[in-house]
Amino acid sequence: MRVTAEIVGKETRELDLEAAATYGDLLAAVGLSPHEATVLVDGQPVPNDGTVETERVRVLRLIKGG
Repeated sequence: MRVTAEIVGKETRELDLEAAATYGDLLAAVGLSPHEATVLVDGQPVPNDGTVETERVRVLRLIKGG
């Protein structure tokens, strides 16, 4: 499955994922972990263990600080 992943504030990447790929797999494909970013579909966060069922997502890096 081909998915367009917009990494907010950075770049847009075209990914070729397996049919049963999860959003966690998608994050790994762009070099991020679920602790660093979340995936948004139609502006809403999706669970990392959910199966990718869309052709376009936004990846939002989470802000850490202290």
